[in-house]
Amino acid sequence: IGLYGVFLITLCLPFHPPSGYDFAEVLRWFGERVDRIILLFDAHKLDISDEFSEAIKAFKGQDDKIRVVLNKADQVDTQQLMRVYGALMWSLGKVINTPEVVRVYLGSFWAKPLQNTENRRLFEAESQDLFRDIQSLPRNAALRKLNDLIKRARLAKVHAYIISYLKKEMPSLFGREKKKEELIMRLPEIYTILQREHHISPGDFPNVTKMQVEADILSHLKPTKYVSAVWLVQTQLIIQKVAFLQYKS
Repeated sequence: IGLYGVFLITLCLPFHPPSGYDFAEVLRWFGERVDRIILLFDAHKLDISDEFSEAIKAFKGQDDKIRVVLNKADQVDTQQLMRVYGALMWSLGKVINTPEVVRVYLGSFWAKPLQNTENRRLFEAESQDLFRDIQSLPRNAALRKLNDLIKRARLAKVHAYIISYLKKEMPSLFGREKKKEELIMRLPEIYTILQREHHISPGDFPNVTKMQVEADILSHLKPTKYVSAVWLVQTQLIIQKVAFLQYKS
């Protein structure tokens, strides 16, 4: 199967970045921009190291893009393969926090002949499924970009609600610095208040620790007008998405 219009970026672990290189942030940057994230494991030496675990956690929020490949599955028999598959799913469940079960492809994805041929038909079917999944990415790129825009608009709206709440609680004259520190420390509680008040899903909120660091900078924004503008953009994007889905069907 030809893979036209697909650009592949590979990364091997362990990776030893130079001093000052934020590896997790680089992975997060790529994760937001790629169409598919493939995690590769070897069936005969299954292990999720601490480094690999941290790399997977960097893709938080991109769970729908993640696929898993259990490679070199021909090096174990059927009974061992079932055990390895179960162990892999259990390990991934502790790292990837998503209600949906991640798709795992079984096979031997290299040029060498199969060492154990009893699962040949399964491996061939899994290989075809994986290639079809990758081959479909260019066709689905427009929809993914639209979903990303909606996700960003939703996040921007939540930011604006947070900033509006912080500015409303700030005193006009005295004790501003002390109140600011108090509000930043109360951000987890404020998240809960805004969830109930505006019916926002907890998953739509930014990382609370990162937000506590950036709250001082963000407080200079004009939140009320910002909320209205973001809400208008989000509504327009949803209309475009519905139109796009109707066109595809």
